[in-house]
Amino acid sequence: MLPEKSSEKLPATSQEKASALERAPVDAATRRVLPWVVALAFFMQTLDTTILNTALPGMAADMGENPLRMQSAVVAYLLTVALLIPASGWLADRFGTRRLFVWAIVLFTLGSLACALSPSLKVLVAARVLQGIGGALLTPVGRLAVLRVFPKDEFLPVMTFIALPGLLGPLIGPALGGLLVQYASWHWIFLINLPVGVLGVLVALRYMPQLRSDAPAPFDWGGFALFSLGLVLLSMALQGFGEAMLSPAVCVVMLMAGLACVMAYWLHAARAERPLFSRELFAIPTYRIGLIGNVFARLGSGATPFLMPMFLQLGLGYSPSVAGLSMVPTVLGAMLSKTLAIRLIRRAGYRRVLVVNTLLLGLMIASFALIDRQTTHVWLALHLALFGMINSLQFTAMNTLTLGDLDADTASSGNSLLAVVMQLSMSLGVATSSAFLLLYSGGAGVAQVHQGLGSALLPAFHATFGSVGAMAALAAFIFYQLRGHEGSPDARDTSAPD
Repeated sequence: MLPEKSSEKLPATSQEKASALERAPVDAATRRVLPWVVALAFFMQTLDTTILNTALPGMAADMGENPLRMQSAVVAYLLTVALLIPASGWLADRFGTRRLFVWAIVLFTLGSLACALSPSLKVLVAARVLQGIGGALLTPVGRLAVLRVFPKDEFLPVMTFIALPGLLGPLIGPALGGLLVQYASWHWIFLINLPVGVLGVLVALRYMPQLRSDAPAPFDWGGFALFSLGLVLLSMALQGFGEAMLSPAVCVVMLMAGLACVMAYWLHAARAERPLFSRELFAIPTYRIGLIGNVFARLGSGATPFLMPMFLQLGLGYSPSVAGLSMVPTVLGAMLSKTLAIRLIRRAGYRRVLVVNTLLLGLMIASFALIDRQTTHVWLALHLALFGMINSLQFTAMNTLTLGDLDADTASSGNSLLAVVMQLSMSLGVATSSAFLLLYSGGAGVAQVHQGLGSALLPAFHATFGSVGAMAALAAFIFYQLRGHEGSPDARDTSAPD
């Protein structure tokens, strides 16, 4: 049974508005099973984004890599998803929802198999890119099919039902990853996707409708190429600076080239008839402030799910299973915060909530530097639960502020750009925090890390949490630019996915 009607708005791809079709007539079985198919895909994607973090130290040991340099396996997936989000709607119009959805599951499943068979970090990164291509298309295409099958009065309850498994992924992902690494092997965090993928393909072939447009809206391929190339070059340059794997000269060249591509896209968007992202979005004060604030706040909060499992294992000496289970209070705290966030925003207003909560978020991240080997499990659980509450409130406030003042002409493009920024800022947060960790650890080698320098690595982790927390707190200056009346709390019952 589907849940009660919800007022939640969910993000659309940049092409959903332009490609909207009449409601597609489907049989009763399809209407009944389709939400479950899309929910399964959403669960696969959210589980995969959280299950890997707990397994990184074990994977590094098996591959002979330094676990402090394993962030590229996380960044590759997040960046790939960010790059493909804008094209997903057009691809569905061009090739049909069933065909693209099935191929998305196939690519995600094959990528999972390739990850499990990877003998080295370089092969693993390539496999994660393949997995990310499938993951980037799963949820947008599934959401688009639901949008076209269900009428407006049924769409929101159905989408709320589909979003529920997305809450289970972060809840069980770290714990499941730790248990599999400790009692089986890290390969199983990817192999468990295979039977789910096969089942998904079989069910999708039967119940996913093949909806496509006879005349797809033109897609801004030039803008897409400039924007994507800019993001890739900027990400590689920042990661190269942090890891010292490339010469500073090469990193500077990539950084300048990335900035040039982004600026070229900005000029291109001013002249294109249908730009990838409309420049009109940045004329909306709440969108402009919310989007930029998202970038800086998520640099800190997005790094924490990557740092914490490694901190618990390499710094505090926890086993993979205990480290994974220790992350559960964070998700429980986030769920609790969801029920309180809207009431708090309505009462205090966006400016006050975001300025205060952003400072609290930075302080909470920095306060992990106070945790050492004498800290009890109960205190750690309370600490992580409080962080989860503050982090969830931050996401809800930022996303509802950013999306709230968009109209019918800007909603689709604005949603898509926000989704890209969320993925991109999380990948940059992982890369930046890893760079801090390598810097403060003095470039500890593979053998040193794997020989159990837990207590020796503690200062490096503590300094990294302090730096990441300070970085997240800087977003408070951005949200301080809001005026007291900007952002209408009465209309903010929604949030983009975290």
